[in-house]
Amino acid sequence: MTSKTHWENVYLSKAVDEVSWYRPHLDVSLKLIEGAAPDRTNAIIDVGGGEATLVDDLVTRGYGDVTVLDISQAAIDVAKARLGPSAASVHWIAGDITNVELLPARYDLWHDRAVFHFLTGAKDRVAYVAQVARAVKPGGHVIVATFGPGGPETCSGLDVVRYDARGLHGEFGPKFRLLNSVTELHETPWGTSQPFMYCFCRLE
Repeated sequence: MTSKTHWENVYLSKAVDEVSWYRPHLDVSLKLIEGAAPDRTNAIIDVGGGEATLVDDLVTRGYGDVTVLDISQAAIDVAKARLGPSAASVHWIAGDITNVELLPARYDLWHDRAVFHFLTGAKDRVAYVAQVARAVKPGGHVIVATFGPGGPETCSGLDVVRYDARGLHGEFGPKFRLLNSVTELHETPWGTSQPFMYCFCRLE
């Protein structure tokens, strides 16, 4: 089964609030984004945004250049239907972040909550980091959140890689200056706790 087929099946078989990473609002992400990109004309990409509500909150806050990328078209369709007419103001990309073609220096801010930890192969992680370095403007910001130490070893039937702040930043390298790291104890819809590690960097 391909990654795309796997994720299409996940989103076609589960409601928005039936996946472990669901939150009504991504409060930690929103705080970091608003601090890094106070200008509402800044271009933001949410990688793996899928059904997540981050796009709703960004549009509500007046951000006018938001892109949502997800490997699952089904997930994108759910978000578009939920946004209604506002969906027309968002750029939507269905694709695999390790090989999709993104415009160079297109984004002021890159956000990813719960995609990078699914990249268990070094080749895929290198491809991901290359995408970030190409698509983010020099001086732009990068927010990546993964399962932290003590988090699950698998998610949605797939293995994951867990990171502490040093390990996660190490995957990106010195071109990405670490500005901050934040640990969030996320409560799943069924009441269990999962530690998430956020790394907040600037592309030098």
